Amino acid sequence: MLASLPKNQDPNLLVGYETNDDAGIYRLTDEIAIITTADFITPPVNDPFVFGQIAAANALSDIYAMGGRPITCLNLAGFPSKKLDAGILNQIVAGGLTKITEAGAVLAGGHTIDDDEPKYGLSVTGVVHPQKFWTNSGARPGDSLVLTKPIGSGVIFNANLKGWVSTTALDECIATITTLNRVAAETMQNYDIHAVTDVTGFGLAGHAFEMARGSLVRLEISLAAVPLMQEAMEMYKRGMSTGVNSHNRQLVENHLTFESEFPAWHAEILFDPQTSGGLLVSLPEPQGWSLVSALHQQGIVSARLIGRVDTLEDDALLVIN
Repeated sequence: MLASLPKNQDPNLLVGYETNDDAGIYRLTDEIAIITTADFITPPVNDPFVFGQIAAANALSDIYAMGGRPITCLNLAGFPSKKLDAGILNQIVAGGLTKITEAGAVLAGGHTIDDDEPKYGLSVTGVVHPQKFWTNSGARPGDSLVLTKPIGSGVIFNANLKGWVSTTALDECIATITTLNRVAAETMQNYDIHAVTDVTGFGLAGHAFEMARGSLVRLEISLAAVPLMQEAMEMYKRGMSTGVNSHNRQLVENHLTFESEFPAWHAEILFDPQTSGGLLVSLPEPQGWSLVSALHQQGIVSARLIGRVDTLEDDALLVIN
C-alpha cells in the first residue's frame, strides 16, 4: 500500500517505511535521533489490567527492536463508554502504566474515542544515537539467527476461548507476552548486531521474510530449534488456528521453501500471529551462541539459536528445515 507513495527526501529521516521496519527514526542532532512508533490491539484476555500490560509491552517493543530507549508514551484507546463502566478503562490504562514505568518511560497523555470494541495501545517516542540504531534490513550471509521468546500466543488465545488450554499454559503465555524486551535489547547492546525485528502480527515467517527481503539475503530456520509456547503445537494438531494464519501464509508462500516435510498443522506455527513477541536477531555467527548464553544468564531462558543467514540465489527468501 505504501509503495506507491512518494519517498521522503529529508536526509534526517534515517528509517522510514520503505523496508516495513518496526519504527521510524529521525535525526535531531549528531548525538540524538528520535524513534517514533504507534501500536494498539483488541483484548486477548478478559482482565482489563492484564490487557493494558500486554498492549503496552507490545507497543514498547518497537523501540527496543530499533536499539533505542523509550522515553515518552501517549495512550491510544477506543472504548464503548455506553456499554462498559469507566472503571474498566481506568484498569486498562493502569496496567499499561506499569509497563511504561518498568520501561523507564513516562506517560504524557493520550487520546480516547468512543468505539464498539475496546482497543488500547501506545504511541511511543524513544531515543537512540543516530549511528547506533538497528534495522530489520542489515542481515548478512553467514550470520546466526537468535529468537528471544517462544511463539504460539495466537493459537493459545484462540483455543482458550473454547476452553482447550490448561491454566498453566495460559499463564505461561501471558507471562511471556507481558515481559518487556528491555533486558534482551540491553543485553544485545554488547554484540555486533546486524539486524533486528520483533515478531508480532505477521508471525515468525512473516517477520523473517521482511528481514530477508530488506537485507537481500536468505534466512534458513530450523523449525525444531524454534522455542514454542506450552500446548501451542497441541492446539494446532487438534485443528485450532487463528483468523490471521492464512493471510500470513499468503504473504510469504511465493518465497518460502520447506526442505523437510512437516504435517500441515505443524507448519502452521510459523504463521501464528504474536502479540508482544520476542526479538529476531541477526548477528555474526561466532557471536550467536554467546548471545544465547548471555540472554539465559539474564533470565531469558527461552532464547534460542534458530538458524542462519545465507546468500540469496533465487526467490526462496525463507527456507525451513
